[in-house]
Amino acid sequence: MKICAITMVYRDYWALAQWYRHYGEHLGHRNLYIVSHGFDPEIAKICPEASIITIPRAELAHFDRVRMRLVNDLQSGLGNLYDWVIQTDADELVCFNPATYASFTELFETTRAPALFGLGLNLAEVAGDRALSAGDRVFAHRNVACVTGHYSKAWAVRRAMPLRWHGVFCGYRKTEDFRFEMPDDVFFVHLKHANSEALRDANAVRQSVAESVGEDWNVNGWSNPDFHAQRFFRKMAAAQELPWDEAVALGYAKIRDNPVRDPKRGIVKPPFINYVCRTTLPDWFRTL
Repeated sequence: MKICAITMVYRDYWALAQWYRHYGEHLGHRNLYIVSHGFDPEIAKICPEASIITIPRAELAHFDRVRMRLVNDLQSGLGNLYDWVIQTDADELVCFNPATYASFTELFETTRAPALFGLGLNLAEVAGDRALSAGDRVFAHRNVACVTGHYSKAWAVRRAMPLRWHGVFCGYRKTEDFRFEMPDDVFFVHLKHANSEALRDANAVRQSVAESVGEDWNVNGWSNPDFHAQRFFRKMAAAQELPWDEAVALGYAKIRDNPVRDPKRGIVKPPFINYVCRTTLPDWFRTL
């Protein structure tokens, strides 16, 4: 089975290094595709064996829509060469329990669905966690996370099916019958809040972009990103804490069992439920 992964990035170097190592070890680094938003030689240093596609960084107003169409079109093209295409942001890692699946190939062989979703985990740096160095594997040093519907995203497709609004566009008449599949023991992990130093750097970039574009910039969380980060840590600390197995069971009950089916947009996606609960990751994550 042939599998690739694609992402788009602008200067999020720490997260990109985690993305490159994680998917490269599973899929082979030459099956990774990175869209660089503007020429950046640092990306080739971090990801020496990946295919890098550079696009102009000129017009940013309403760029999030352009980005969505661009990456989906590239994903569709790669679907002619690969059986499955994984599409995530650079700070998003799809992780599976190695006791359940030996590989992405084994995982994909268990399903006949056209797309897969993963239960969302928002990984966080908490008091007592040491600073991460450039070569650290994130899961060796971070193990506190919030279960979240917002990041229970669609992450892989096996045919030309656009990813939109954290779900999939399956057609205006197909939303009621579309198979919403979120396998057991497969998790969609968001790394944005897992490294405070990298978060400060990324937030400075986000704030600068939002200010340069002004009112035409409409990407949630980029304007006043420090406020959004502080709110995340405050709400995570206030969330109910549950043991891992209970947290996962609650997440599946609230998220997997309640997909949003939107025939007006032709979208099937997870419900927007943040801070379902807080939990500690099991030890098998440390091996990733």
